[in-house]
Amino acid sequence: MKITNKINVLELISLEMQKVIAYYAQKDPVGPNDGSYEAQRLAYIEDRRYWNANSPELFSIKNNLVPTDKGDVVTRIYHPIEKTSATLFYLHGGGFILGNLDTHDRIMRLLALYTGCTVIGIDYTLSPEAHYPQAIEEAVAVCQFYYQHAEKFTLNMNHIGFAGDSAGAMLALATVLWLRDKHIYCGDICAVLLWYGLYGLHDSRSRRLFGGEWDGLRREDLQEYDNAYLTALGSREEPYYCLFNNDLTQGIPPCFIASAQYDPLIDDSETLFQTFQAHKVPCEYKMYSGTLHAFLHYSRIMPTADNAIRDGAIYFIKQLFG
Repeated sequence: MKITNKINVLELISLEMQKVIAYYAQKDPVGPNDGSYEAQRLAYIEDRRYWNANSPELFSIKNNLVPTDKGDVVTRIYHPIEKTSATLFYLHGGGFILGNLDTHDRIMRLLALYTGCTVIGIDYTLSPEAHYPQAIEEAVAVCQFYYQHAEKFTLNMNHIGFAGDSAGAMLALATVLWLRDKHIYCGDICAVLLWYGLYGLHDSRSRRLFGGEWDGLRREDLQEYDNAYLTALGSREEPYYCLFNNDLTQGIPPCFIASAQYDPLIDDSETLFQTFQAHKVPCEYKMYSGTLHAFLHYSRIMPTADNAIRDGAIYFIKQLFG
């Protein structure tokens, strides 16, 4: 018999978050979904079209292919103005198996607009087609490429940052740790912006209490994401997957850590923040009340989502200019 002691968070979420749930309740299904990764991806892309509509215009937005040892990686360069003072690399969420530059387009546009800096989205290879640590290696290669070709793409690569949401937050911080540990330089990292990431906890209070069909983060969902991303050569204990098995005491740029109140992954964010605090790593933690995982997507109707993006942008600007 399957036993669940989970809290019905849909009775507790904010009015803003309830509007998102109500939108999905009246929305027709996207289309047939046989459960395959291809079908899940198509449904996810189609769903995000509504949330990315009417996004702000920027000075220029261009796609560019970056050659890496793993093959070409599509990137998207968002210039809010002609010349900027820093470059922020963004890694999208989607449980390692979903998402692309289009599904997170509004988030990256707003981040570029609010920071006044160039944002480069990295369309890393999804799992299970690619396994740990390929996405990290691709992000590192993209960063190195733009450091070497900064003038050609009108980039300021003297000052850079990394950002991401959900699985992308893990990848963003893992990339920073990889650069540090392997002594790879592609600009001074001013800050890391992390929205509701998973950082390697195997079990936690929040995983026991939260997560359901409403957010796609049931226990079996989280297991599926792990299985797709990891292999026998990349266990749950790997230091660039379970980041708590890496050195979090030194050589880490200032971090903005954001969480959603009713997210099964909130304990990952709180544990990361407390670890940094204990070792005097500069960081700021913000929990957004009444929200569910992935709320950053819903800024079209949720002021809290817009505020969360703006808060990260403000943090980055503070680290950049002091």
